[in-house]
Amino acid sequence: MEPVSLARLLITCPDQPGIVAAVSGFLRNHGANITALDQHSTDPEDGTFFLRAEFTTPHLDLPPDALGSAFARVVAEPFAMTWRIDPAGPKRVALMVSKADHALLELLWLWRRGELDADVALVVSNHDALRDEVERFGVPYHHIPVTKETKPEAEAQALALFEEAGVELVVLARYMQILSKDFVDRYPNRIINIHHSFLPAFAGADPYRQAFERGVKVIGATAHYVTADLDEGPIIEQEVARVSHRQQVADLKRVGQSIERDVLARAVRWHLEGRVLVHENKTVVFA
Repeated sequence: MEPVSLARLLITCPDQPGIVAAVSGFLRNHGANITALDQHSTDPEDGTFFLRAEFTTPHLDLPPDALGSAFARVVAEPFAMTWRIDPAGPKRVALMVSKADHALLELLWLWRRGELDADVALVVSNHDALRDEVERFGVPYHHIPVTKETKPEAEAQALALFEEAGVELVVLARYMQILSKDFVDRYPNRIINIHHSFLPAFAGADPYRQAFERGVKVIGATAHYVTADLDEGPIIEQEVARVSHRQQVADLKRVGQSIERDVLARAVRWHLEGRVLVHENKTVVFA
């Protein structure tokens, strides 16, 4: 296997002295050049340590697989690390959507401009409404209707498509179906969802009208990893905007959807670039 030109090392471990020196020394000794390094500790005395390093690999003295084995033996095991080395490069992404197009089209537009380190493999929808929009981007569109009775079969069909396409990340770009635990378990910390930040106050249908009727002053959006607990997965990114009594329901929706587009795009970009480390039900984001 030819060495990759850029790779990322992500580490979580108990904090103790010498971690950065051990990591940087190992990479230097094997011909890697660190181009970016971020670190965080929850508590310098008795906490958890997180590290993200980017390094170039044109002069490695080991093949990539052997480099990982050596790192595990020399550095990771002595420091009790949870770690991975990812070669940089586009990841295969599946987008799921229902009828709202704003979050979906933002991701497709950024992908077409080369601003996402992704290869959008396909779009799956429980409606056929956005087929023309998606196919203009040259992306395959799969309409898989979902009812209460057919949900297991629909999920199985989607998962089969994802496996065939080699999907590494699933993005719910306003996909208005609750995924089963079995589905979520297939992609742990690799399904990203976006929703308005009124939850749990204004759950259910037409949250912007509910917010309007209550006279809210701040609206926003949350992007998070999907877990079996509905809308309770580790949060990746959030944003809010102030609104006033002068704005009607349509105005609130416009502001909210704009925020949703931006928040989801940032969360997806950070995941693709290996900037998100999940610890328990929280994230460390090196953005």
